[in-house]
Amino acid sequence: MLCLLFPTTCRRALMVLLLMAASALPGTVLAQSAQDQLQKQVRQWVATTQNTSPNQVDLAPLDARVQVQPCALPLQMDLPFASRETVRVRCSQPSWQLYMRLQTPTSSNMGQLEVNQTGSRESATRKTVVTRNLIQRGTLLNPTMLEEVSLPAQGLDPQAVASIQDLLYGELVRDVPAGQVLRSSDFRRAVLVKQGQSVLMSVGQNNGFQITVRVDALQDGRMGEQIRLKNPDSGRLLTGTVTGPNAVRGL
Repeated sequence: MLCLLFPTTCRRALMVLLLMAASALPGTVLAQSAQDQLQKQVRQWVATTQNTSPNQVDLAPLDARVQVQPCALPLQMDLPFASRETVRVRCSQPSWQLYMRLQTPTSSNMGQLEVNQTGSRESATRKTVVTRNLIQRGTLLNPTMLEEVSLPAQGLDPQAVASIQDLLYGELVRDVPAGQVLRSSDFRRAVLVKQGQSVLMSVGQNNGFQITVRVDALQDGRMGEQIRLKNPDSGRLLTGTVTGPNAVRGL
């Protein structure tokens, strides 16, 4: 009835409603599409590197607070930790990175089965890492601060870190109380090489011929990252991978 009496006003109201719906829906679809695309690419990458099928690669769900942004360039993926249970995904445009936990049948993060004396299965557990004491934000982690324990797998956070080795050269991004299970979102790779510093670059094989030279870092670098370097004597620009504090490996 109102539309019959006020056709112009009614049409304007309908247009506003349609615009509001159009502005809300694409964002949701885009976010969901970006997350689905991310998981698809990670599964494909893991399947390729581990010589298996993408259908056999199971990923732990992302934290609900994580918003996946579409990446304009191909994603870069690697396994930065010794346990090889976490995939690091990086985008250079826009610049972001996140970690995804693997839950493949062969992965150790699926837990181990404790068996009682009768041979029956008693409970499924999973190895993880807890803090011995309160650790403040920005602290560089070392093994004396941490302890590996076995906890019931049911209810354990999918992002729980499985090994102390995974935390080496990492720093906390928040205060963590004593006895707290550490998650991959609780820490980040610490800056091991700082721009302007003199660093030691190794070139060659570890078990064969190898030389080391002093070079200048042209940018900050974390463990496993590739950074630009400069030979102070010749002025030649180089590239190296960060292997430790003030240490890189030449490419």
